[in-house]
Amino acid sequence: MFETLKIVGEKFRLPGELYSYHVIAMGNINSTYKVTYTNEKTFKSYLFQKVNTNVFKSPVEIMENIDHVTSFIRAKYPDQITLHFHHTNEGTNYYIDGDDAFWRVINYVDSVTFNASDDLHVIEATGKAFGNFQTQLSDFDGSILHETIPDFHNTKKRLDTLFADVEMDECGRVKEVSEEIAYIESVREQAAELSVRFENGEIPKRVTHNDTKCNNVLFDSVTKEPIVVIDLDTIMPGMSMYDFADAVRFIANTAVEDEPDTSKVFFDTAKFRAFANGFIGATKDSLTEIEIENLVKATFSITIELASRFLDDYITGDKYFRCEYPKHNLVRTRCQLQLAKDIARKTDELEWIIRDVLEKRS
Repeated sequence: MFETLKIVGEKFRLPGELYSYHVIAMGNINSTYKVTYTNEKTFKSYLFQKVNTNVFKSPVEIMENIDHVTSFIRAKYPDQITLHFHHTNEGTNYYIDGDDAFWRVINYVDSVTFNASDDLHVIEATGKAFGNFQTQLSDFDGSILHETIPDFHNTKKRLDTLFADVEMDECGRVKEVSEEIAYIESVREQAAELSVRFENGEIPKRVTHNDTKCNNVLFDSVTKEPIVVIDLDTIMPGMSMYDFADAVRFIANTAVEDEPDTSKVFFDTAKFRAFANGFIGATKDSLTEIEIENLVKATFSITIELASRFLDDYITGDKYFRCEYPKHNLVRTRCQLQLAKDIARKTDELEWIIRDVLEKRS
């Protein structure tokens, strides 16, 4: 691996001599290495990533999106720490080696990450980080970006696909999930509303991250303040509210996403408030009224969307999501539906929290 990394470093024109490397357990998809170079007793580290092209089918388009976005942010905020993807002599921010491995090199940022957190300060800081990301790109022309995963958060199409597969029932599993199907059917129109309005042009098209997990933010190890948002592989045009919604769907769940005991699944309003405080504080001057007004509705919608994806995968034979045991996707479905029901029960309280946060941030 040393020789491979040395060749990659040469392609990206990194100064100095390769000194050391070690594997970083960052995510479950790409292979990541912290690689350190030395130059006259000084040391500088980089992140080398070998992109999993079995998962990311259009890596060049992904890297073009990343190049557009990171270059824009660096030019707009020259005094801030931002992600920098290095370029080759050919001007690309990627290199394909002789074994068809797809490589990229990123500046290393000394920091900490959190896979999950109950610390309300960290949760608020996460909201602030993703809110800042939205604000940084509020005047970026998202039309130039590739839609690398078409209809990724098109809730209406996700639901249409589910019910088409229910009709086919190719694995004979529909009968055992009639209760789950009935509930999703009862909220189908409500859940799909925002994606329909987005397609109709009523909701602004933004540059969205689409993977707004806590572990996609780098934090200062001392202050726990956010430094920069990472993992930009799913950047695409989309709805800002869905970035907010997907984040709080995950952060405010009192249980893990595949908790089999749904009596443990609730939507934590204190965590919701913390994230909203950070996100709205960073976006209140850039988001429109229609976006702010629909943050809670988006949270319900995206939770139903994910439940429908798990359920669709289950009734079609568990072909998409990796399953650790039989009926894993059904367990995931029931967990998300329980969460959606609790969000629905708490809608008035959550709407009040948004108004209260907005008032205090004004």
